[in-house]
Amino acid sequence: MKVTVAICTYNRVHDAVEAIRSVIQQNYPSTDYEIILIDNNSKDNTREVVLETIQQHENYAIRYVLEEKQGLSVARNRAIQEARGQYILFLDDDAFACRDWIREIVSVFERSDSIGCVGGKIDPIWEVPEPMWIPPENRSLFTILDFAEDVTEMKSPYIPFGANVAFRLSVFDQLAPFREDLGRVGNNLLSSEESELIARIRTKFKVYYTPYGAVQHKVAKERTTKNWFLRRIYWQGVSDAVRDQDRGVVRTAKHGIKLAQGITTALIYIYNADRFTRQLAKVCYRNGMIVGSLRQNSKG
Repeated sequence: MKVTVAICTYNRVHDAVEAIRSVIQQNYPSTDYEIILIDNNSKDNTREVVLETIQQHENYAIRYVLEEKQGLSVARNRAIQEARGQYILFLDDDAFACRDWIREIVSVFERSDSIGCVGGKIDPIWEVPEPMWIPPENRSLFTILDFAEDVTEMKSPYIPFGANVAFRLSVFDQLAPFREDLGRVGNNLLSSEESELIARIRTKFKVYYTPYGAVQHKVAKERTTKNWFLRRIYWQGVSDAVRDQDRGVVRTAKHGIKLAQGITTALIYIYNADRFTRQLAKVCYRNGMIVGSLRQNSKG
């Protein structure tokens, strides 16, 4: 088996089935890849609908796996354990793969054994028009990635995103998989599990990007509100502090000073909507950093 495609899902059965169908339609030999659907203990009818979909496509190697312990990192690690392919390609449950997705991702891996991770382009499908107030530097928070016009090495600090990221499975013979204290659990927005893993992969392997192995990723209406945006920024701050094991009274105090400075600057720009949004985002991020640092301090 050359490729394992892993789709992790939680309470999004219809999206997950659409993702599976996009993989079934690949321009790639069906005998050379499998699809694993990791159900992260969904409360909807995911199991029944996915098993019915599997029956409808008996000529494809599709497996349903229940992972009862919740957490995106837990589900991804279960997929790594279950994988039978040389490469494991992760596709978000609310994304669609282009027809050449598998072929293009695999072609990058086969350039060199030194390539341990490959990410691809991610185009947004906005459920409603993209809000004009989103700061350009924050568009990546909506899982949008257009890094380069050709295949290229992706050097630090840039990383692929989990909606379209693949790994050489043998990487995990040398490195631990996703940290399970990072990544979303249920409906929280904890993240940074991808950046932490990829940073470790870079110590031994190269990370590449291809614009040709692209996917389209849904941006739901509820994610286009300022409330969601600021909540996502806050959780990014928490995530970064946990990832970096940011602890200590001095570090926490420094975050507090920057938070105060951010609030002051935001007030200055209160009548300039764009600048105010940017400063408010920085305030939320710093607040998240403080909370994440306090979490680390409580662990000793």
